[in-house]
Amino acid sequence: MVRLTRIYTRGGDKGQTSLGDGSRVAKHGLRVAAYGTVDETNGVIGIARLHAGGDAEIDAMLMRIQNDLFDLGADLCTPEQEQPKYPPLRVSDAQVDRLEAEIDRLNAELQPLNSFILPGGSPLAAYLHLARTVSRRAERLITELAEVEPVGASALKYANRLSDHLFVLARWANDKGVGDVLWVPGANR
Repeated sequence: MVRLTRIYTRGGDKGQTSLGDGSRVAKHGLRVAAYGTVDETNGVIGIARLHAGGDAEIDAMLMRIQNDLFDLGADLCTPEQEQPKYPPLRVSDAQVDRLEAEIDRLNAELQPLNSFILPGGSPLAAYLHLARTVSRRAERLITELAEVEPVGASALKYANRLSDHLFVLARWANDKGVGDVLWVPGANR
């Protein structure tokens, strides 16, 4: 467990931060940007949860995802290395499998799409679409990081599935797709 007794340490006053392995890096580095954007995704999901309207099932899914995102952040903030002093927390395939099972279950209740969806509908769906777009940005940063440093396969898969999950959940939150706002190509020409 993490124990925080001091909130500020002054350790980052010169533009550096510590990674999970204790190494110091620039706060604007790619690894920090990747896990920082995962944290941003988590914040947007927190706002979405405020609009779940007492739907315990949606709230429970989002709470699990929020916890997973802390796992993903911990995974990304600890560079992969052989024989680490302490075994780092890594995202597991089981977490990816759970997302896939939820996507499949929710999507089975939705009508197939005939157009792209404009973010909106209900407040919950709008915030889920916002979380989806932020998670896609996080995924882009994670894949960019993976081109220059090792990133776990499960972390990459989780980031990829998350945006799919949030998309399907947004549709489900829009009265199982009835409240979706569809794109009409060229409608305003």
